[in-house]
Amino acid sequence: MNTVADDLQDLREQLKKGSLQRAYRGLMQFMLDLKTRLAKKYPDFSVPGGLYQGYMDMTYFSFTPTTLKDRQLKVAIVFVYETFRFEAWLSAVNKQVQAKYWLLIKESGWDEYHLVPGVAGYDGIVECVLVADPDFSDPAALGQKIEAGSLEFISQVEGWLAEHVS
Repeated sequence: MNTVADDLQDLREQLKKGSLQRAYRGLMQFMLDLKTRLAKKYPDFSVPGGLYQGYMDMTYFSFTPTTLKDRQLKVAIVFVYETFRFEAWLSAVNKQVQAKYWLLIKESGWDEYHLVPGVAGYDGIVECVLVADPDFSDPAALGQKIEAGSLEFISQVEGWLAEHVS
């Protein structure tokens, strides 16, 4: 097992090559452009604040319709570094609300999407893979896939809420 010093030396060597920085800037620009495009295209959705860049574990932004915001829920469009894929997560404004909806979904048996194992240690409630193997060579097409998948996910969540939560 490598020490932190070993890992930092490896990082130093990778940074000397320059591709790591270019790739990271490219990913951040893609996410910012997608966030801006969705905010303009869907003015009724809440797309607050900036982009959460994370610790190279995840990068995300919120993209939430009023129907979910009114229930203290939100949707995050997430790039997950470990799996190198885009996901949509249903999450909540705090852990108490997250726990409430996590339990409701678990007890209902809804299995349309992956229910996280529990509230502790997780930011989401349910997760949906939007693009499993993103092709960054065509950013417009990739953005459209993420948009379409996000809207479908939101629609499914809204349908479940209408059926199960008064």
